[in-house]
Amino acid sequence: MIRRLSIIIHYVVLAAIAVTTITPFVWMVFTSLHPPSAQIPTMANLFRPAGWHFSNYSYVLTFGELPVWRFAVNSVVTTCGVVLFQLTLCSLAAYGFARLHFRGRDALFFVFLLTMMVPAQVLVVPLFAFVQRLGWLDTYAGLIIPYPYLSTAFGTFLLRQFFLTVPQSLDDAARLDGCGELRILWHVILPSARPALATVGAFAFIWTWGDFYWPLLATSSTSMRTLEVGLSVFSDAYSGTRWPLQMAAAVIVLTPVLIVFLAMQRFFVRGATMSGIKG
Repeated sequence: MIRRLSIIIHYVVLAAIAVTTITPFVWMVFTSLHPPSAQIPTMANLFRPAGWHFSNYSYVLTFGELPVWRFAVNSVVTTCGVVLFQLTLCSLAAYGFARLHFRGRDALFFVFLLTMMVPAQVLVVPLFAFVQRLGWLDTYAGLIIPYPYLSTAFGTFLLRQFFLTVPQSLDDAARLDGCGELRILWHVILPSARPALATVGAFAFIWTWGDFYWPLLATSSTSMRTLEVGLSVFSDAYSGTRWPLQMAAAVIVLTPVLIVFLAMQRFFVRGATMSGIKG
């Protein structure tokens, strides 16, 4: 009886947390379908608008004063570039810390992990000066390469822990076949570490897609703005009015993040769990 009561309480708490988390998203989606000039909906009329206006999304996407499709392309290019860049750096560094033996390796790894304690905001000023001197302002290189939220320390730690779970005998067998270190990494380690790679890539995608601060600093022209920054202009244009249109813009920005999260969620727990098996 006590066990059954404990299970019921457990599920009730989880359901309450789920409802609390989902409610703002439900409110945002249904608000975006109200008439463009409607007031902020209440619970009484949230699900019963005067009419379902799916055209709000097409209005935002074809907004004459803003090239929203260009913003979307910039966001896709920047996010994919950061994800590929981070996966490459983290994989190489993690392989070195997990498989290569050299003096001071563990001490260097410890110092490397200490960089996780440095807030990204502290790096903004030196990174901006660095990008400016290289002439990368308002370019894709300036958005991708020095990205302040490029959490290589976290990704390297996660992948390194996962690489340690791969049997060393596979490396030895590959060396007997004449494989070098890079071929071992590419043909042996990475195929075995797909859950960890998916986890690191998903985190990088979510962090980069939703970032506002660095794209705002690194770009000055409208044609190089990302969705998060570009649609903020749309929000400012209707500040305090036309909430359905603002919520439609928010849904457009949020949708890719939700898709990536739902597609990769099965890798999150597995990647984090397997990465903590061996220290």
